[in-house]
Amino acid sequence: LNTRFRDHTTRLFNKHGMKNIAYWTAFDKPEIDNTLIYLVRHANREQADANWKAFASDPEWKKVAQESQVDGKFLANPPDRLYLKPLPFSELR
Repeated sequence: LNTRFRDHTTRLFNKHGMKNIAYWTAFDKPEIDNTLIYLVRHANREQADANWKAFASDPEWKKVAQESQVDGKFLANPPDRLYLKPLPFSELR
């Protein structure tokens, strides 16, 4: 999964208006083996919905996703999506 993000997904996020901010994995087990947390930025909530829709329907993404899972699916569950609003004292504003 990390390889797919590094080699393909981050570039496709950019293509669809998502700014890559940060990516994390856990230090400890069991999460170190099965958790990827990332933060992407959109212009606003409505644009985020449009960006995700465009990304999901991108033919290149569909091909990458299919090819990277020939030996089985990466995800046991769909990713969680949480929309965040920065506070005035956040450096990410």
